[in-house]
Amino acid sequence: MTKPIYILNGPNLNLLGTREPEIYGSETLADIEAACAESAKEHGYNTVFHQSNIEGEIVDMIQEAGQKGSALILNPAAYTHTSVAIHDALKTLDIPAIEIHLSQPAKRESFRRRSFVSEACTGTISGFGANSYDLGLHAVINLLKT
Repeated sequence: MTKPIYILNGPNLNLLGTREPEIYGSETLADIEAACAESAKEHGYNTVFHQSNIEGEIVDMIQEAGQKGSALILNPAAYTHTSVAIHDALKTLDIPAIEIHLSQPAKRESFRRRSFVSEACTGTISGFGANSYDLGLHAVINLLKT
């Protein structure tokens, strides 16, 4: 059986749909989870979808993805700009890891232009709203095929 694709989400993403919809859109995290599960299933994969506001839980889930998953899609949210712990956890992976963002951090506040995460990931997708997840999913599926 194929190992699942892990999709991990950082702080405040549980508020999608109500939090700053002009930046993050109106889709909820549950909407995104359902779309990811459906899209992955079409390609023969299952997903493990998780959200946490706690940095250590995200580190634990990255480590679990490395042991039990085929790939990782990570929206680290605000931890993008602050977390050396998440960076270090990502560096331990032997699976593809894609950093995604709903918004385009480079077009926002200056402190959002630095990512500790992207240095440890296979690639980054940002600025496409909820579609960033689908693009990330297709990216890892293509990487897994090669």
